[in-house]
Amino acid sequence: MIKQILEKKLSVSRLRKLRNLVRDIKAFGRGSDLNKLAEIYQTDKIGNHCYTPHYASHLKKFKYDRIKLLEIGVGGYENLHEGGNSLRMWKKYFPFGKIFSIDLFDKSSLQENRIKIFCGSQIDTNFLEKITNKIGEIDIIIDDGSHINEHVIETFKMLFPKLKNGGIYVVEDTQTSYWKDYGGDMDLSNSKTTMNFFKGLTDSLNYKEFKNTNHEHDYFGSKIRSIHFYHNLIFIYKGDNNNGSIF
Repeated sequence: MIKQILEKKLSVSRLRKLRNLVRDIKAFGRGSDLNKLAEIYQTDKIGNHCYTPHYASHLKKFKYDRIKLLEIGVGGYENLHEGGNSLRMWKKYFPFGKIFSIDLFDKSSLQENRIKIFCGSQIDTNFLEKITNKIGEIDIIIDDGSHINEHVIETFKMLFPKLKNGGIYVVEDTQTSYWKDYGGDMDLSNSKTTMNFFKGLTDSLNYKEFKNTNHEHDYFGSKIRSIHFYHNLIFIYKGDNNNGSIF
């Protein structure tokens, strides 16, 4: 009853601010519990998916750092006043961090202190170059965008070099690797799918061991320290990969 009255009395903007205030109150004192924050801010990184336990494990080292996090995809699709739930979760979890995002739709109405949203495509090279120049080096990049296989791969190629050494690049919803509507394929040798592309990078972790002296390792071989695969989720750690073994 109260909700219906408020919806009639308040503008979309004021209603959203009230909803956010209620969530912030519920989140008080829970800033270290990423699973609970995901529930409070109603992001699908928990419930529909089981991502936040993995995020908590991998990202806790950044908890109190002055990080810069870029998430691709705001949510809410064409509704300009919907979305941003995970951005607010990240803002709460990283109290000293700056949260950035990009989306095809203009989601600027969802911006607030420490949350900045840019409008553009995740495969627009000029756009990505422009915004990353504004942001500077990034600590965490999360691709929760179109989930189209070609887009995921091209975005990674463009943005991974913008990540700091010691940073982490995350790809969500890799189940689309097997879905034709997203450019996926059940042919597990097709290098154009997200999963097969990243599986193909695992050999680069060991390029120092290659006996073929004519092999030329690429940027990813020298800058990927580790790759962690989970159900529909990948974490890629960036750093200098120069160590070889001695027998």
